[in-house]
Amino acid sequence: MPKRDIIVIGGSAGAFDALTQIISALPFNLPASVFVVIHSSPDRESKLPGILQRSGRLPATQATHLQEIERGRIYVAPSDRHLILENRHVMVMHGPKENRSRPAIDPLFRSAARAYGSRVIAVLLSGALDDGTAGIYAVKKSGGIAIVQDPAEAPYHSMPQSAIAHNEINYVLRTEDIAPVLRNLIGQQVDEEGAPDQMKDDMKAELEIASQELDSKEMIDSVDRLGRLSMLTCPECQGALWELRDGELLRYRCHVGHAFSIESLDAEQAEKLEGALWSALRALEERVALSHRLAKQARERKRDLIAKNFESRAEDADKHAEIIRSILLADPEKLLIQSG
Repeated sequence: MPKRDIIVIGGSAGAFDALTQIISALPFNLPASVFVVIHSSPDRESKLPGILQRSGRLPATQATHLQEIERGRIYVAPSDRHLILENRHVMVMHGPKENRSRPAIDPLFRSAARAYGSRVIAVLLSGALDDGTAGIYAVKKSGGIAIVQDPAEAPYHSMPQSAIAHNEINYVLRTEDIAPVLRNLIGQQVDEEGAPDQMKDDMKAELEIASQELDSKEMIDSVDRLGRLSMLTCPECQGALWELRDGELLRYRCHVGHAFSIESLDAEQAEKLEGALWSALRALEERVALSHRLAKQARERKRDLIAKNFESRAEDADKHAEIIRSILLADPEKLLIQSG
């Protein structure tokens, strides 16, 4: 019978210390493979493999496309690339962002669930918003185990709390207790039943979308099968969004592949809204300045009526600008949610 031998770990803001503590407590002869996604800046090369290598006993490397999977090794998602698991190898893809991130946690967890079913142990650490929640749903439905960092301990508790709220989590643990539980779980025999066939098909379709393996018509057909067309638009590409449901969990995906949880969609829309408001403020302030200049020019030419019209236009634009400025400055937390 197969045994539990696939560990997938995801985290974002505040996850670094917990991750290094977990890795440092794993034995050098761990009979399992470890895969890590931590949200990171796309603009710089990740130093995480070297840090994990120095923190523990397991060799850690940045995953490369089509790299074979070996036990006793740590594979880290590169910056600006999704890490996807296939049978016996990994894929590293510059696919569409999911939950505003690339790499994202959900593609790693979902692909592990599809490829390895009940052999998977998913560990979700500190982070903002809710990346990983849908991935844990896939892991659990495929017979895997879910471990979540205790939100009371996590520097950013939103991500663990979301996973707990929407899934039946096997273990909610403080960081110091995660590695001992992993050591106990690794090597346990499991059945091979995995997820229901329909869910396997759905996960396959989502992974094909994430890895851009389909042509345009196939992409639209696939996302249409996965959910229903909503009235919302994708904040990344302005295309239509389809509403998908995992149990009680709602999420969204467009036909080119961008994917959002409800919280990440709300955060992205808030960010786009803030940008639009700042642009509107700039345009209004430019109109105020231009109208004053035109009014001055009109007065110099003794055209008082035209000058008054321009001054009235400047006054109206200034009032509108003040309204927008008050919205932007009154409570930034309500307008823009910072992602982890």
